[in-house]
Amino acid sequence: MAINANAQANHDELFPGHQSTLAVTDPELVDVFGNFAFDEVIAQGGIDTLTRMRVILAALIAMQTLGEYRVMLQGALNVGVTPAEVKEIVYQAVPYVGIARAFDFLHATNEILTSRGVELPLEGQATSTPETRMGRGLAVQKAIFGERIDAMYAAAPADELHIQRFLSAHCFGDHVARSGLDLPTRELLTFAMLLSLGGCEPQLKGHIQGNANLGNGRAVLLSVVTQLVPYVGYPRALNALNCIDEILKG
Repeated sequence: MAINANAQANHDELFPGHQSTLAVTDPELVDVFGNFAFDEVIAQGGIDTLTRMRVILAALIAMQTLGEYRVMLQGALNVGVTPAEVKEIVYQAVPYVGIARAFDFLHATNEILTSRGVELPLEGQATSTPETRMGRGLAVQKAIFGERIDAMYAAAPADELHIQRFLSAHCFGDHVARSGLDLPTRELLTFAMLLSLGGCEPQLKGHIQGNANLGNGRAVLLSVVTQLVPYVGYPRALNALNCIDEILKG
């Protein structure tokens, strides 16, 4: 087996002139993966190249695969994902994976951007202040999930209500409400992170509906799962499909 012409062309778009060391030591695996990830999977289509690279980066952060993230970040930048978008992907990951898991990816991102001549820090993208973050976050939550947010607040036990406030002010007001990426794209990134984390199916189902509310319907979500199969594996991909089938009937 060898890398076919379509796979090679798609690979070269991301990594022009790259020579894989694994092609020397593990040629059979490299050929199988290359033909699958860079031809068969991409041929299924459904999302554009930039969206595909954004959700792959989000998934790699969630799975803590720093080495592959560094590789795919170079490819993403090569095809037009902007430095600002990359930074926003990392920042958005913080409330979903935790700052301890995000730090290494932030440092790697800064290193790669600097090596490419990008001056840091980038222009700020915050849209809220300490005084407005709660209201701003609630507005974003309701734009995604509707009046369900009021029901969540009403149903929360008194000793857990602060977590709901954290979600509104911190997760959504400080992070999701930022500019640099539009809201449907951010919700798609959240979907990619949650399915890649594994064990987050209750939250994944909620964000499947949230995506649908913003126009990322069943076809879009299936396309994201398809593109992530080579990176997250079948168990997590199949779990995501089950969640999609439960929330958004075919």
